[in-house]
Amino acid sequence: MSAPNDYDPVEVTALHPDEVARMLDEALAAIAGADSLEALKEAKAAHAGDRSPLALANREIGALPPSAKAEAGKRVGGARKKVGEALKARQAALEEERDARVLVEEAVDVTLPWDRAPRGARHPITTVAERMTDIFVGMGFEVAEGPEVEAEWYNFDALNFLPDHPARTMQDTFFVEAPSGGPSGRVLRTHTSPVQVRALLSRELPVYVVAPGTTFRTDELDATHTPVFHQLEGLVVDEGITLAHLRGAIDAFVEGMFGSGLKTRFRASYFPFTEPSAEVDMECFVCRGASVGDPDAPCRTCSSEGWIEIGGCGVVNPRVLTAAGVDTERYSGWAFGLGIERTLMFANGVKDMHDMVEGDVRFTSAFGMEV
Repeated sequence: MSAPNDYDPVEVTALHPDEVARMLDEALAAIAGADSLEALKEAKAAHAGDRSPLALANREIGALPPSAKAEAGKRVGGARKKVGEALKARQAALEEERDARVLVEEAVDVTLPWDRAPRGARHPITTVAERMTDIFVGMGFEVAEGPEVEAEWYNFDALNFLPDHPARTMQDTFFVEAPSGGPSGRVLRTHTSPVQVRALLSRELPVYVVAPGTTFRTDELDATHTPVFHQLEGLVVDEGITLAHLRGAIDAFVEGMFGSGLKTRFRASYFPFTEPSAEVDMECFVCRGASVGDPDAPCRTCSSEGWIEIGGCGVVNPRVLTAAGVDTERYSGWAFGLGIERTLMFANGVKDMHDMVEGDVRFTSAFGMEV
């Protein structure tokens, strides 16, 4: 018969009351000192995990005699329970702090506009160009296009610009490529008139076309000029064409663009590619001439002159028709050129060309999403 087991749990260091109390105090201090959920997770692993001091002490109980297990189990179990309760309370407190912080840091003001990236708008030059084009398409014209980098022959020679014409100098024209053994170099087109020649060379007669597009000249950017601008060119070549037909087309355009009842007038001018040539004026659509001679009612749109210049026109020079292979004994025609920026400025009261080119969305959005 074996001797009685005199094993004293007090003599086991890990189960000594003072040691259990020390382990409990360390655990509670670590839990109380955790300032984040991540720190609390580390404290839980260190003081309530499988390898924590209290867990290891709990394993020592299994080696005790039955009479000693109850007291040791009560002591260690009570300490572990307090650690668990402390963990639960501290986690609740930290989660509450986190939620309160998130409400402040990630708050969403539902009274603000939801669309913080406002919609863009089509540039008014585009919409005005399309409106102008639509008016002529409604009269039976077709839309013609040409390259912006153009051969000198199309831009100058075929349009009756002599070799020594001032417009052919670098002070007026952007040259892309000088002549290299050929008849001409290449330029950034100075007007949309080269499309006239291309249309005559590529289409069967009669020709009724309009050519909206970008043009380039060596102008300084100021309130009324820009080195990159837009024109709408028109060309008619048919049998029996006269200036009366041109006048009727211009009148129809003015009425469609600016309103009915406006008068137009032609003033003699000169262009190499038309003869005779004329500047086209229309009656001011704001004051309709009433401000002329009336200092008490000045008109900012026409400067109290009663008339607004809108473009140039004329009968197509026979030399231009000949360059395109058109029989001048049988066919005649006329052409016109209208400034799109100028039309936009008059129709909408735009005073400064800078507004059209600086890309400020506040300027374009004022014209809306017209299509």
